[in-house]
Amino acid sequence: MRVGEIFTAGILALLSIYLMWKSTELPIGYISGTGPGGGAWPFWLAAIMLGSCCWTAVDWWRGRTPASRSDDPVLDSHGWRTLLFVGGGVIGFVALISIISMYGAIAVFLFYYLWFLGRHSLWLSVTMSLVVPVALFFFFEGAMRITMPSGLPFTDPVFNFLYDVIY
Repeated sequence: MRVGEIFTAGILALLSIYLMWKSTELPIGYISGTGPGGGAWPFWLAAIMLGSCCWTAVDWWRGRTPASRSDDPVLDSHGWRTLLFVGGGVIGFVALISIISMYGAIAVFLFYYLWFLGRHSLWLSVTMSLVVPVALFFFFEGAMRITMPSGLPFTDPVFNFLYDVIY
């Protein structure tokens, strides 16, 4: 656990620094009349993540957390099984984006995660799997004017209906 905690904090810190650096390819400051530049959100979120990693490293060095004082393995058999199921779900989610759209992939992933992994009721799983992607669609496409991947042409009727609601 002790090695796993500092290793994870270090990897995430390096990822944060990389994301901050890549974000500066776009403006990260405030642009008069238009708002924050395209790199502002990624830059500042990565900076917050870097700060959290540094805080974790300080807590690890001082031995403040149970993990920083533990010699137990990072993952037991249940942990590895969970990692495989969640990781497999994320890989499936990414693979489905180009086929059934970002929102369709979110719906499938939510259903898988809530019903199969979370063991929630079928009613809750189906409801959340339909409501959350539609809410995200209206937020990104309607409010933010950010278009997400729409998948293959067979998904067009759903999007045409939702675009009619927005416009």
